[in-house]
Amino acid sequence: MNTTTRTASCIEHVNLTVSDLDRSIALFEDLMDWHTRIRAQHGIRGEFAHVGSDESYLALWADGGDYSGQEKGKPMNHVGLQVPDLTAAEDAVKRHGLETFSHGKYEPGPRSFYFFDWDGIEFEVVCYE
Repeated sequence: MNTTTRTASCIEHVNLTVSDLDRSIALFEDLMDWHTRIRAQHGIRGEFAHVGSDESYLALWADGGDYSGQEKGKPMNHVGLQVPDLTAAEDAVKRHGLETFSHGKYEPGPRSFYFFDWDGIEFEVVCYE
C-alpha cells in the first residue's frame, strides 16, 4: 500500500455488493490492470476484497446472495473508470461476457463507453487521449 501523504482530495474507494466475488475480481484485474490488495472473510458475514492500485480501489463484498437486476439509478447511477487504452478496455469487458453501449465523446471530455456488470451496476469507462 502507498504510504506517502496525499496532498489532494480524492475518492479512495467505492464499496460495491456483488453476487460473485471471484467473477468481479477477475473483471477488474483484467479491465483496469489492477491487483487484489486484500481478500478476507467479513467479520459478520460474507467475504470482501479490495481490488485496485496502491492509491485507490473498489471494495467488493459478497455474502452469497443474488444481487443481479438492480434498478439503474437506485440509488447510484454509475461508477467512472479511467483507462489509458479504450479499445483494450472494451476488449477486456467483452472477454468477460459483458456488452458495451453508448460509445461517444463529449467536449472537452474523454471518449467513453458504458457497461453493466452481472449485478446491474453500471460503469462508464473513459479515456483522455
